[in-house]
Amino acid sequence: MSTDLHLARGAASEQLAAEYLQAQGLKVLARNLRCRAGELDLVCLDHSVLAIVEVRQRSRGDFGGALASVTAFKQRKFIRATRFFWQRTPAWRAYPMRFDVVGVQGLPDGTHHIHWIKDAFRAT
Repeated sequence: MSTDLHLARGAASEQLAAEYLQAQGLKVLARNLRCRAGELDLVCLDHSVLAIVEVRQRSRGDFGGALASVTAFKQRKFIRATRFFWQRTPAWRAYPMRFDVVGVQGLPDGTHHIHWIKDAFRAT
C-alpha cells in the first residue's frame, strides 16, 4: 500500500473514531499530537477521566485485526508520548487518566465496524 493511501486511511479511521466517541459522550480535546516519543491519536475527556485513545485500522481481520496490533512495544511508545504531553499540559494533570483503543475494521461491503476498549492497558 502506498504511503499516501495509508495516511488517508489512517486519517479517515481517526475521524470515524472521533465521531463515534463524541456520539458516546466524550469530548475530543486534541488530535494527532506528535513528539519524539511517539504520537497520540486522540485525547478525550470522558466525564472526569482523561482518555488517551489509540486508533488502529485494518481492512481485514487476519492476524487478530486492528486491536491485536497494539503490541507491548507500541503501548510503551504511547505511554512515553503521553508523559511528554502530560508534563507540558498542566490542565490534563487534574484528571485521572486511562488508555483506550479504538479498532476500526473495514468490511467487504464498504462499511466499518468500530470496537472501543476502555482502559485497554495501563502505564507501569
